[in-house]
Amino acid sequence: MSFDELPAAGTIRRAPTGTIERTEPIRRVEPIELLRRVPYGRLATSMRALPFLTVARHIVCDGRILLRMHSGFGHHEACDGSVVAYGADNYNDAACGVGGDLWSVQFTGPAEIVHPCPEQERLFGAAPVSVNGEPFAPAYLRVDPHFVTEHTLNF
Repeated sequence: MSFDELPAAGTIRRAPTGTIERTEPIRRVEPIELLRRVPYGRLATSMRALPFLTVARHIVCDGRILLRMHSGFGHHEACDGSVVAYGADNYNDAACGVGGDLWSVQFTGPAEIVHPCPEQERLFGAAPVSVNGEPFAPAYLRVDPHFVTEHTLNF
């Protein structure tokens, strides 16, 4: 079952007395599903024996993560066929004064260069115009999360 096919959280029905009762328990949001709430994260791996960290746009698709990044630095080629780490969070919400709990999700898994279908490309939204003053040239990676962790800060 893909993340897109997961059932909705607990069903609520009104009891005869007017109180609300749950017919099934509310399931907490899966860590990968949290990624749908933010558009960008950070991709980490090594290139020529040196670590690098770069910003990437992501979408969740069939339990995998599709990343769009700038191809001009060759980072996507260093990731192709390698195990990479990716992480995203909603920490910017705190800086913007948006209330609620903060979370971060990190995962590792193998990455592969892909060519998304037009529907997937549309899900990414508008691309940046430039990166470090050069025209943005997209490259796409699919990452299959194998080891996933989530951290929350509850207020």
